[in-house]
Amino acid sequence: MGNRGCAPRLPIKHESILQIDELFLMFLTAQHIYKRFSGKQEPALNDVSISVPEGRIFGLLGPNGAGKTTLLRIINHITMPDSGEVTLAGHPLTADDVAQIGYLPEERGLYKKMKVGEQAMYLAQLKGLSRKEARNALNEWFECLGITAWWDKRLEELSKGMQQKVQFVVTVLHRPRLLIFDEPFSGFDPVYADLLKNEILHLRNQGHTILFSTHNMASVEEVCDEIALLNHGRVVLHGEMEELKRRYSTGEYEVVFRKLEAETLSLPNADILSEINTHNTTRFLLRKSKEMSVSDLVCLLAKQGELCSFSEKLPTMHEIFLQAVSDANSLT
Repeated sequence: MGNRGCAPRLPIKHESILQIDELFLMFLTAQHIYKRFSGKQEPALNDVSISVPEGRIFGLLGPNGAGKTTLLRIINHITMPDSGEVTLAGHPLTADDVAQIGYLPEERGLYKKMKVGEQAMYLAQLKGLSRKEARNALNEWFECLGITAWWDKRLEELSKGMQQKVQFVVTVLHRPRLLIFDEPFSGFDPVYADLLKNEILHLRNQGHTILFSTHNMASVEEVCDEIALLNHGRVVLHGEMEELKRRYSTGEYEVVFRKLEAETLSLPNADILSEINTHNTTRFLLRKSKEMSVSDLVCLLAKQGELCSFSEKLPTMHEIFLQAVSDANSLT
């Protein structure tokens, strides 16, 4: 597939084009959402607020049972909140708005007895495409994803992963401004998961706003622009991915030497956390003091041997989540 992506190279609608001063326009917001289900002691969502900028990929992260799917269902008017409001492009979300959202639910809803092509055509026309438009777009998507041979197969003949590829196509086919995916990587092997990540990135580059949920935090490291972390129905962290990684950085750096002048490093303002020696290199994990600048650390290291690489060790989303939950618990 390469980097091209499968989405047709059609002009982006005027309202989806971002001007520089509108880059962080909050396209979708959920404000103070509260939802409790009958028979449950704890609320599914407890004063949850998120803001999704236009033309960005927003990840709704958290463990199973955190409230992610409940929030997505509220946004899609499948269930209603006890209190709170959802807005789209500055106005309260309406049923007409929901009809224009591309929604891929965690519980896939394809008709198992229908043939793939017949079903895809039917669903595409429900989304407002003419028969000709639907067939042309489906041909391009099916060819790009390598599933043209499935056109006359029944859904029940396909594996779960194959069915998900079909449902992904019918979700994005009508090019909605807002795409919502619930656990989109579930059931995919690593190859197909990477394919889907590339498609999500390509759709963003075409001007779409994308909101998706996942409990697999490692899967969003290279995809999300912004995230919200949910735990027990509450938002424990919300912001830009890179800013959050910087905020939770512990000042750790990985340094690799090809040759050292002495047996070990001399670092008055840094701690050596680990040292690994191989035949050709010596690898250190360091933590510098807050008083020492990065440039001073590099200069000090360069004087002590032949430096091969120097990189900051930023925390993973899993590590950030554990720290954010710990911080939230300490306040309760």
